[in-house]
Amino acid sequence: MERRTVLRAAVLGAGTATFAGALWQQAFAAVAQPGPSPYGNLLPVDANGVELPAGFTSRIIARSSRIVPGTGHLWHPAPDGGACFPTADGWIYVSNSEVPLVGGASAVRFRADGSIASAYRILSNTNLNCAGGATPWGTWLSCEETPLGVVYETWPDGSREAEERSRMGRFKHEAAACDPDRRAVYLTEDEGDGCFYRFLPDIWGDLRNGRLQVLCAPADQVAGPVTWADIPDRDGIPTATRKQVGAAKRFAGGEGCWYDRGVCYFTTKGDGRVWAYDAVNQRLDLAYDDSLVPPGTATLTNVDNITGTRSGDLYVAEDGGNMEINIITPSGVVAPFLRLPGQSESEITGPAFSPDGRRLYFSSQRGPGGNIAGSDGITYEVTGPFRP
Repeated sequence: MERRTVLRAAVLGAGTATFAGALWQQAFAAVAQPGPSPYGNLLPVDANGVELPAGFTSRIIARSSRIVPGTGHLWHPAPDGGACFPTADGWIYVSNSEVPLVGGASAVRFRADGSIASAYRILSNTNLNCAGGATPWGTWLSCEETPLGVVYETWPDGSREAEERSRMGRFKHEAAACDPDRRAVYLTEDEGDGCFYRFLPDIWGDLRNGRLQVLCAPADQVAGPVTWADIPDRDGIPTATRKQVGAAKRFAGGEGCWYDRGVCYFTTKGDGRVWAYDAVNQRLDLAYDDSLVPPGTATLTNVDNITGTRSGDLYVAEDGGNMEINIITPSGVVAPFLRLPGQSESEITGPAFSPDGRRLYFSSQRGPGGNIAGSDGITYEVTGPFRP
């Protein structure tokens, strides 16, 4: 019997732990399963090529290699991870650029009525900026997805130059999520045998100094207690950070990362899983696994970027697959929320909600043409009756 079949039987039979976070507020019998969406079925494609539920509309706010409408700014290629930040008169959406050497990140500033006020660069001349994460103090952590990549702290309003945060480790960074309760920043690593890290700054709000730790657990553990160990050499030379602690647990290609009220959710694309780290009780568990659903029913595959809402819903983007963003509800139902047909050579990146929760932003990194350089990327906005 294949290992993942054994795991399926074990997990479905044994159940999982109770989490303190919004998504898993009660004990659940199994990982999330396909079911009816709270928004209903997807309708045929709209004028922008997006399949959405009834009541939702889309618009394109930017295209790679073209001027952002109403501004003089040329939108970057290969848009990737993103986040939204409130302003006094609207909000800002920040987006990374996953291209070599000149990657960086850009921002679009919106007025209170949703119209575009400006667009501009906030980070330049960095390497393969993939995902990242927002901080509670209003900055964007842009992560380099290279073997000795670093994290850059940026200011979405462009008021300060970006600053390198090398004390957060040099490795193939993917995403970051801040835990203000334990004053930690969780970090994923996009390697086939990558690790899950946390950075504990000496002073919360100042990421210039602190301790870098790696999560430790048995190699085959999918549910149970974990520990943390310090990384001896965060520079990763000559030994990569993920190879410095023998007890470190390996993950098959870490991707998106999202913290919500006691739980940090992160995805691993190599095995189609959404993990849940219970930071209160220091336990690890599975929230979703595409092999732990009835054969032929998995609607969520190729898991990648992840975000969440105040209601406790998770939104998980797909890298390829059938180009969907799927919702995972607090009751453990997985269902498609939107789809981009005809863009199978691309991936969905950067899902993030506006501060009022009424608009969802995301990108198709390579667009319908699938250009590997990302020159056909498209950044979208979806508006509608999202659950409060």
